[in-house]
Amino acid sequence: MSGKVVNVAAIGCGVIGSAFLDQLVAMKSPITYNLILIAESTKSLISDDYEPLDLQDSWRSALQASQQPSLSLKDMLQYLKKSPHPVIVVDNTSSVHISNFYPEFIRGGISIATPNKKAFSSDLNLWDELFAAKPTDGLVYHEATVGAGLPIIGTLRDLIQTGDEVEKIEGIFSGTLSYIFNEFSGIEANSVKFSDVVKKAKALGYTEPDPRDDLNGLDVARKVTILARISGLRVESPTSYPVQSLIPKALESVSSAEEFLNRLSEYDDDLTKLKQEAAAENKVLRFIGKVDLSTKEASVGIQKYDASHPFAALKGSDNVISIKTKRYVNPMVIQGAGAGDAVTAAGVLADVIKIAQRV
Repeated sequence: MSGKVVNVAAIGCGVIGSAFLDQLVAMKSPITYNLILIAESTKSLISDDYEPLDLQDSWRSALQASQQPSLSLKDMLQYLKKSPHPVIVVDNTSSVHISNFYPEFIRGGISIATPNKKAFSSDLNLWDELFAAKPTDGLVYHEATVGAGLPIIGTLRDLIQTGDEVEKIEGIFSGTLSYIFNEFSGIEANSVKFSDVVKKAKALGYTEPDPRDDLNGLDVARKVTILARISGLRVESPTSYPVQSLIPKALESVSSAEEFLNRLSEYDDDLTKLKQEAAAENKVLRFIGKVDLSTKEASVGIQKYDASHPFAALKGSDNVISIKTKRYVNPMVIQGAGAGDAVTAAGVLADVIKIAQRV
C-alpha cells in the first residue's frame, strides 16, 4: 500500500455516473479512494467526518434510502475545502450550472475529473480560467469529453508538450452519426434511405431521445472546439465556425421527436443524391469534424472519402480520429468505441487515478 488517501465527491448518478461508481467501488489500488459524497439533483449521501461513506450493500440502495438533500455548489465547496485529504470532484452530469462553477472548485484546491463537455467548449474565457493554474489550484482532467475512453486528449497534450506541432485533426467524433453514415453510405452500394437509418438508430438506442440533438452537429462541434483549443486554435465557441446540421429547416421546430421522425422521409432526396454522387466516384459519405491549423479553420459536416480511406471502412458506432503533426507526417489514427456508459466511465476513472497520483 502507498499510504496515499484521496477523497472523492461524485456528482451525477445517471448511466455514466452509475457506471463510474460501480467501477470505483470495485477497483483495487495502492491508493485509497474514500467516497465521501454522492449527489444527484435532489438527494445525496455525505460523510460528516470525511470517512468513507457506509454504503453497506450498495451505493444505490444507500442513496435511495437517504433523506439528505443535495448541497448547493457553494455549500459543497465549503464542505470539501475542510477535507483532511486531497479532494477530487467527479462531475458525471452535462450541467452548465455545475461546469460554470469549476473555477471555484479549482481555486479552492479541489481537482476535477469529468466527461462534461460544457466547460471546455463554451465560453473561451472559462477555458482560459480553467487552465491558468496556480500551484495551489486543483487539477483538471477531461479525457472523456472527446471519444469517451479513447486516449485522444491525453495523447494530443503529450504530443504538444513534447514539442510537436499539430497540423490537422479530422475524425468521426459521434458514435450516433458514425453508425448512421456507416449504414447509409457503405463501400457496397445500397438503396437505404437516410430517414430509415435514423429510425433504426433510434430504435437501437444509439440516438438521444430526440434525434435532432444528434443530427444538429453541435455535439461534434463541441468536441472539435476542445481539440482545436488544445492544439492552439482560439475557437470562440462551437457556433463560431461552419457546422452542418442534418435537420431539414422545415423540421427544426416541429413539436415532437415522433413528428420529426414521421416527416423526415419527406427530405430524403437531397442526401440520396449526395450518396449516389459519392458512389459514382467510388467514395462514401462520412460526418466529419476537422481542425486545420495551417488555415486556422475548424469545420463540421459531411465529407466524401475514397473507399480505401480508413474512415470508409469503419463499422458500427466506432469513432476514429486522425492526428497529423510535424512528427507524424503519416497521421496517427486512434479508433474504437467512442460512446457507451462503461467506456466513458472508465475514461473518467482513469483521470481520477491520474489526479490521485499527482496530488
